[in-house]
Amino acid sequence: MDKAFIYMAVAFGSALGGAGRFWLYNVMRQRFGEVIPTLAVNVSGSFVIGFVAAVTGPEGRWAGRTGMRTFFAAGLCGGYTTFSAFSLQTLQLA
Repeated sequence: MDKAFIYMAVAFGSALGGAGRFWLYNVMRQRFGEVIPTLAVNVSGSFVIGFVAAVTGPEGRWAGRTGMRTFFAAGLCGGYTTFSAFSLQTLQLA
């Protein structure tokens, strides 16, 4: 697979994941305050990345191509559960 395509897939997935994190964080913050949103985002993102890895792995139900798995794991879920955003929000809570 072409490396440029993989980099583009990760970049696009990261953009979508970051936007999704921003949206869910704000929705959860309005409803539950400052503490719950970070936990909800990271738990849901970890669940999604584990699910995708399990069902598209070598022994999974669906054959996942490398580009698709990289888009979801490194791109979408990586941008969604980014540790730097978690660190910033934790610092803001402290």
